[in-house]
Parts: sequence; structure tokens; C-alpha cells
Amino acid sequence: MIDIAVIGYGFRGKVLSTHLLQMNKNIRISAIVDSRIEEIKGELGNDADNIRFYDTVDELLDREKPDGIIVGTRCSSHAQIAIKVLEKRIPFILEKPVSTRMNDLLALKSAYERSGTEVAVPFSLRLNTLGQAAKEIAESGKLGTIEHVQAINNVSYGSVYFQHWYRDERETGGLFLQKATHDFDMIQYILQLKPTWVSAVKSKQIFKGNKPAGLRCADCEERETCPESAILHRKRGEPVHGEMCCFAADTGNEDSGSAIIQYESGMHASYSQNFFARNKAATRMFRFLGYKGTMEFDYYTNRIQVFMHHTNRIETYEIPVGNDTHGGGDIAVCQSLLDTITKGLPSQTPLEEAMQSALLCLKANKSAETRTFQEIKWTE
Repeated sequence: MIDIAVIGYGFRGKVLSTHLLQMNKNIRISAIVDSRIEEIKGELGNDADNIRFYDTVDELLDREKPDGIIVGTRCSSHAQIAIKVLEKRIPFILEKPVSTRMNDLLALKSAYERSGTEVAVPFSLRLNTLGQAAKEIAESGKLGTIEHVQAINNVSYGSVYFQHWYRDERETGGLFLQKATHDFDMIQYILQLKPTWVSAVKSKQIFKGNKPAGLRCADCEERETCPESAILHRKRGEPVHGEMCCFAADTGNEDSGSAIIQYESGMHASYSQNFFARNKAATRMFRFLGYKGTMEFDYYTNRIQVFMHHTNRIETYEIPVGNDTHGGGDIAVCQSLLDTITKGLPSQTPLEEAMQSALLCLKANKSAETRTFQEIKWTE
């Protein structure tokens, strides 16, 4: 049997462990660390009888020797837990962002270099079917050498970052780390270039206000009229992304941000993200421009178009959607962990690349906060 331990059996820990169980009949969840042990036992029913539960990560790592681990805790703890797992040299999936603070990221880098353990990070943009197809087209030479990138991420479900626990900036590290870490990784995956400088700005124009701290939609006098009301969305049968008031005094996170990144070749990329766009305004679009052609693709349409610059030809690719909520990316990262465990293969989303993305996000944050250009280097 292949024993998998789960550290943090929340939404993501549950999703990834379920995929693993479905992929291989010889996999079993042998141990879980979580603060909600009794609640989880109730969810799992009879399946909980064969799982050992622990209150702390240290306790699990001292008593268990799993073949692999899933780390799906809240963001601020990712790096510190990863360091402990790296010391045990057990391959694992580490949720993004891999760190929310520079000192933790530097410590994680040091631990990873000492350990040499394979770590898979769920960067779904590069792992899913659309990302893989875009990579193939870029490498074909059809575009020429890519010399400019434009990317936009208008998040239709952005209220989750203001109405759920994600509203706490101490947990998220800000929305460059929550969202742009995927997009920055995708750009680097295509370019295969190191970023050298970043300049960024971020704004909080919509999700702010003077409603009482801790106010829930259910307790608000505007619960039947507010466009963000969880009560109103539930009545309409629409998705509900949280129960907290996003116009309260304690609502954290910026609601838009932009960055310009220069790479080692001298080329640059522009990126912008927004969290109050809704419905058909949603897009996660990339444009990679070479001298020969431009490749454009959008994760909301799963379509790639290639515009040739010196002929009138336009090529369109309709990419089948993968079999999970991240376009196949979650299944792919689980397969990567399984391949490491059973075949000794390297991760498809190596930790060194995830750390590079986190570093870029942290530097973008610092740039926005200090109004300075930031060099992308491994220092505070």
C-alpha cells in the first residue's frame, strides 16, 4: 500500500487526497493532522477507523512514515510546515503560495537545498490541458522568440478574498501571492527566463468601508439589497463565497493590482488583476508576442489563437477541459506526486520554481508598498 498523510484536511486537502484515492487503488490515507478532528471523523464515517489523527505536525512526523504527504493548511503556515517535512525527506504536495513572508521563504529555500526532496506545487495554469498546449505552441518556434507578454486576470469570484478567511492579510500575504503567483509561474514556464526587476501598484477602491468589524451578511440591515450579500446570492441560487461583510472596517486585501516585470533578456511582461469584475467581465488571458506571431489564450474559454504577423493566417485551437475544477491541474499534480513515489520521477512543478514565483510576488508587494523598483534577488 501507498500511505499518504494529510496535513490540513480542509477544502484543498480533501480535494487532492480524493483525487489520489481515485487514481490508484493501492493508495490509502493513513494519517491526518487538523484542528477539527471530531468534525472530520464525522465526515469520513467508517473510513475514519483506519486513519490515525494527530493534533500537531510534529506528532505526526515523529510517529508516522508515510510515502507521501499533502500540505493543505492555511497559507501563512505553508513554509514552516514544509521545512519540517523536508527534514524527513518525504515527497509531498505543497499548496501555494509556498510562503507569505520573506524570512520564511529564505528559510524554505535553505531547507529545500539541504534536503533535495521532490515537492509538487499545484500550479494548475501550467499543469492543465490549456497550459500544456500553450507551452507546446510556444516551443514550436511558430511565434519566434517571445519578446513581450501581456496578461490580465479579472476574477469573477473575487468576493471570496473579502468574505471568507482569505480576507485576513496576515494569512494571505496579499493577492499577488494568492492569485498572481499562478500567472507569474505560467509566464516563467513559457519564457524559461529569470525575472530581474519588478515595479508594481495595488489599490483598494471597492471592498472597504465603515461597517462594524466582524459583521456577517446575515446580521446586516442591507442583506436583501447589497450586491455582495451572501443571503441574496443564496436566495437567487447563485454561488456564495463567504458570509462576512466585505464593506466592514476589518476587510483586508487590495481589490486590484498591476505589475511590470523585466526579465534577464531585457524583455518585459505586464500583468493586471482585478477582484470586483463579475460575470462576462471575467478573464484570465495571456498574450505572448514574438516577431513572427502572437499567441493569445484565455482560461475562461479554453481557446488558443495564434495570429501570424506576416500573413493573414489565424490559427484557432479548442482545448478540451480537464477532468477537475482546475482544468486537469489538480489531477496532474497528484499524478506528479504518485510518479515520484512509485517511479522516482522529478516533480512537474518543482519547488524551486514555486519559490521563484513567491519571491516575485513578495517583491511586487514591496514595490507597491514602497513605490520603488525592486530587484528580484534572494535578500530581504
